[in-house]
Amino acid sequence: MRPIVLIALMQIASTSDAQTFTLSSPDIGGQATLREVFNGFGCTGDNVSPALNWSNAPAGTKSFALTMYDPDAPTGSGFWHWVVFDLPADQKSLPAGAGSASGEGLPPGATQGKTDFNTTGYGGPCPPPGDRPHRYILTVHALGIDKLGLPSDTPAALVGFNVNANSLAKASLLFYYGR
Repeated sequence: MRPIVLIALMQIASTSDAQTFTLSSPDIGGQATLREVFNGFGCTGDNVSPALNWSNAPAGTKSFALTMYDPDAPTGSGFWHWVVFDLPADQKSLPAGAGSASGEGLPPGATQGKTDFNTTGYGGPCPPPGDRPHRYILTVHALGIDKLGLPSDTPAALVGFNVNANSLAKASLLFYYGR
């Protein structure tokens, strides 16, 4: 079993007995495997989104959103690899492959926004050859509203704006990939 890399919660309600909002994965350790890596742009991975689990969402959570972002992409603004929103408040996990283009592994009502691959669904790591390994940040956001109500063709940056405007807390998992 691979180790799970967790990043501490940023923004948790300030009560002394609050549990830490966490995100974990049995699939992602410190490095992406070919199972998670994109299939295209010269990469030959399986492009399967990892299984994810989260716990200890803050009181008042009405829905969740999930993002995957590469801040090291040579675009000047990073690269959005996956955006999911309107996940119900009772959702605590996603199975591997939930980010397929069809979204069949997602719960009813969940929506995948448009990534920087100009598609909806999960798009795995695929940094330029020779670049240092890139950081990939998976983040689950606990939201204080039931639904963002955005269409699936909403660009990731606009989804992110709405997610951040309604965020109660977030938990992240960091992993790397280079080629």
